[in-house]
Amino acid sequence: MKDAFGAPQSLLVLGGTSEIGLATARRLIARRTRVVRLAGRPSPALTAAADSLRALGADVRTVPFDALDTESHEERLGKIFTEGDIDMVLLAFGVLGDQARDESDPVAAVRVAQTNYTGAVSAGLVCAGALQEQGHGSLVVLSSVAGERARRANFIYGSSKAGLDAFAQGLGDALHGTGVHVMVVRPGFVRSKMTAGLAEAPLATTPEAVAGAIELGLRRRSETVWVPGALRLVMSAVRHVPRPLFRRLPV
Repeated sequence: MKDAFGAPQSLLVLGGTSEIGLATARRLIARRTRVVRLAGRPSPALTAAADSLRALGADVRTVPFDALDTESHEERLGKIFTEGDIDMVLLAFGVLGDQARDESDPVAAVRVAQTNYTGAVSAGLVCAGALQEQGHGSLVVLSSVAGERARRANFIYGSSKAGLDAFAQGLGDALHGTGVHVMVVRPGFVRSKMTAGLAEAPLATTPEAVAGAIELGLRRRSETVWVPGALRLVMSAVRHVPRPLFRRLPV
């Protein structure tokens, strides 16, 4: 259960090596979170991530998880909830892909879609059901402003995030009144290993800033969080730019 200050005492990160996921875990551990489960493909990076959080005083364990292996989700993720309540699930996995390559390689493009959308639908529903059964908890879904409008430069990734965003909004509506809170987080360009080497977009942010916005959103019981907040107005305008003009924009 959350403590008297509203901070989750237990956290499950789907995508255990995610920079945003780990930044959020560090921030919450500093605020009283004591149990952390990192779900991801076994690797030295996942082990190192667990060790780094353990050094902060949390009870940390890793859980084998592959977004593409949807048939295993119910068993592996469901088992976590049988070991104790989880106050917050952070769905933080995803791949950016390579737009130029993926356009000419449908198999690679499908992998992006299956990871970012299909895998998230499967894992999201399993965790949502477990949260509902325990009667409380928050499901935080990392979406992206890229899902707000498809851009020529990354429409494969953007379309997968658009699907995820719509799914998470609908899931939040379905769970309204059950005690389970769903929050959609829409960061802009995040300076991270995933975006290293890419041209930085305006209003760029950091994993730490996204983690701070997540924590604030949890306290406020927000349903949608933009990072930075100014993107909400920017994307409201972008959505209404006529298509012929939008095609000519350097985006």
